[in-house]
Amino acid sequence: MEKTKALFKNAWPYQKDRMNLPVANLETAIPFYERFMGFHVISRKELPHKSAAMSRDGIQIGLAENGGDPSQDGCFFEVDSLEKALSELRSNGLDKKISAVGIHKHDDIDWKVFFVVAPDGLCYCYGERQN
Repeated sequence: MEKTKALFKNAWPYQKDRMNLPVANLETAIPFYERFMGFHVISRKELPHKSAAMSRDGIQIGLAENGGDPSQDGCFFEVDSLEKALSELRSNGLDKKISAVGIHKHDDIDWKVFFVVAPDGLCYCYGERQN
């Protein structure tokens, strides 16, 4: 039986650049995104620093050994179904790093959300628009 997966519709960075999210060690960071979050590496660079572009559902993010502070960055992912996203993460084996589900208002839009902190320290918010 195939797992039901959430569709990633958009990604907005907390800081300036979702393609330059800071990690201390690219090689140890990548497996988390592949195994638990469903991303795959589409390209790598060595200069100006080690980095990898990753994709899922046409949404791209980038991890980079750029000296930034991962605890101050991450992305907001808009998904089609928060329940599917949560179920997918759990079925992939992630449990301890998921927050409780809550409602947050941003720019007059109510979002049902939860947060995931990656082992590299980056924080991700998954959100589904509410009517």
